[in-house]
Amino acid sequence: MGWRSFCKPKNFLPYFLILLVKFVTAEESKKKKFQILELKYEEIKEPMIIVLWIIFAASMKILFNHVRFLSKYIPDSALLIVVGLAIGGILKAVKTSFTWYSLESTTFFLFILPPIIFDAGYFMPNRALFENAGSVLLFSVVGTLFNTFAIGLSLYGLLELGIFGSGFEFSLFEILLFAALISAVDPVAVIAVFEEIHVNEFLFINVFGEALFNDGVTVVLYQMFKSFTEIGASNLVVGDYFQGAASFFVVAIGGIVIGLLFAMLTAIFTKYTQNIKILAPLFIFLLPYSAYLFAEMVSLSPILAISFCGMFMKQYVKGNISMSAQTSVKYFTKMLAQSSETVVFVFLGLSTISSKHKFDWAFIGATLACCLIFRTIGVVSQCFVLNKFRTKKFTMVDQFILSYGGLRGAIAFGLASSMPDTIAAKPYFITTTICVIYFTVFLQGITIKPLVDCLSVETRDGRAKTMAEAVYGDYMDHLMSGLEVIAGVRGHNSFRAWFDRINNFYLKPFLMKDHHQNHFDAGKIMRAFTKITLHEALEAEVGDFHSPRSTPATTIVQSTMDSSDPNFAYNNEGYVAETSKRKLSRKHSIGEILRDKKNVDMLCEIFSEMLDKKLEASGLKEKLTVEHDIADDYIQGVERHEIKGQRREDLHTDAPVQVVSVPVQASSQKPPTDKFRWGGDEEATQARREEFRAQARKKTSVNF
Repeated sequence: MGWRSFCKPKNFLPYFLILLVKFVTAEESKKKKFQILELKYEEIKEPMIIVLWIIFAASMKILFNHVRFLSKYIPDSALLIVVGLAIGGILKAVKTSFTWYSLESTTFFLFILPPIIFDAGYFMPNRALFENAGSVLLFSVVGTLFNTFAIGLSLYGLLELGIFGSGFEFSLFEILLFAALISAVDPVAVIAVFEEIHVNEFLFINVFGEALFNDGVTVVLYQMFKSFTEIGASNLVVGDYFQGAASFFVVAIGGIVIGLLFAMLTAIFTKYTQNIKILAPLFIFLLPYSAYLFAEMVSLSPILAISFCGMFMKQYVKGNISMSAQTSVKYFTKMLAQSSETVVFVFLGLSTISSKHKFDWAFIGATLACCLIFRTIGVVSQCFVLNKFRTKKFTMVDQFILSYGGLRGAIAFGLASSMPDTIAAKPYFITTTICVIYFTVFLQGITIKPLVDCLSVETRDGRAKTMAEAVYGDYMDHLMSGLEVIAGVRGHNSFRAWFDRINNFYLKPFLMKDHHQNHFDAGKIMRAFTKITLHEALEAEVGDFHSPRSTPATTIVQSTMDSSDPNFAYNNEGYVAETSKRKLSRKHSIGEILRDKKNVDMLCEIFSEMLDKKLEASGLKEKLTVEHDIADDYIQGVERHEIKGQRREDLHTDAPVQVVSVPVQASSQKPPTDKFRWGGDEEATQARREEFRAQARKKTSVNF
């Protein structure tokens, strides 16, 4: 077929139609078909992995607590690290990428660490911390400085002596950077171990307080030596050293100030959420975390910021939210902290497998020895100084537990991972840090509980204070502050009394709702005390001195009831006999009434009605009514909203309220015991109540 004949319509059209059909069918085949189910793993990969990790770590912790022989002798932190090591070994065997299975320092410091530190600050026993503030500050500041420079200079000296390998080199500031992170006691590890062995409050607050605050000191030292390392020893001038020393105080104090400011801000926000109560926990969690992020942003201490924020805001926030909200905050805080701790230890084991390690066994052994030796020297020397000024001394057993309880954890590993890559010895430092963490968590963490039992260390009894203990504790606080004022000594009791006054008269009215200043007029007591003191002084000076209006404290009862006094119609014996007779008669009458259980029920009902009337008259009934923030379901929520609206309408109505009083003839007979029931006719029941009320008044001579 020629070209001309092919171009004719009758010959060209069939071929064109064939090509068009093939093109259309090809496009149709490329179109997607409708699928009922479709796998979208890549879209939810990140949150799914995070959720699965948390669920898996929490499940492992539940499993360990159910396996008694493991949880009895091995701390949960050590078991979780073992789980992380096992998972890391499996992932490495199947050649899986560790991108999602390693602990990055940024993730740790910005998302995992803040809930743990906030929990530590929010649940910190403030009174115990205040009473041991001197020892905690000495351990956390002076002890950390001593350990940092002692470990760093010792390891640098061993390097100069040629103890370590030939290919292992570091500068003075690099080893001080490593010493700063390895000398810090880790609060995560301390909480995980010391809460399981239940040591007494005195030891726990010293170890835990040191672990919490020395992390702030460690981060300051770490940042300072990191800056010195980046600048270079040859480029440093004298002013840089002074600025570094000044930054130590500026960063620490600045972090504390930020924490206090955000704590006040949290209290103010929760103060005005009484009409939107569900938002109060939101501020309680977000504002402390904002304090952490803000302190990190301006290069201050975020750990000190969030810990002081939690400690300071607690007493004001608890007064601004309801009981149900307090419970929610408590459980949610503990849940976040426990989850973070669990994930930290699992990821610590995983990161051990995923990290690139370089070993220098001489350096590892020297670091372990320096940590143990200088920790012991620092604790013993500081306790020696503290025992000269403390009434409660640190015993040798206490000093041993303090020395042995210096556990290292994930904070040291996170700081080691965030070292600059320009440091050639960074792989050696990371490997040594992991070895020190494993040594303290496994060896010291496992053996500390048997040692506590062997040394008979006092443990917590878990018993809450009785009312008498609380009252006498406050009484002793006031007594000791008064004695300090009399002696002319300004100690921590005087400072506590001063802060209580500032807190009650200025801070609480400003930061809490429905808080009124309690004005206590001690003028009458002081005037009476002055008269008694003057009378006793005159009596001691001139002999037996009697005054009709002023009586010594030791004889006030005797002279008041003296039989020779003409102002009294009967003597002491007659008064006592008459009083005893009245008491016996009243006791006998009340006993007759209380024999019948139904009478007791009626008395309880009478007192309940009287209490309700008294509360309504004083306006306290609405305040004492317990009301949950959130209803159990939406129907309850709608009903509660309607009831509140009706109450508001009743309060704003101008219609007069009529009170109808129905007099009932009182009877001296007892109500019939066989027909004494709460049911039946309402008027008859009210009549029986009034009848019984009159009978009770007559027999007991008491006005109900």
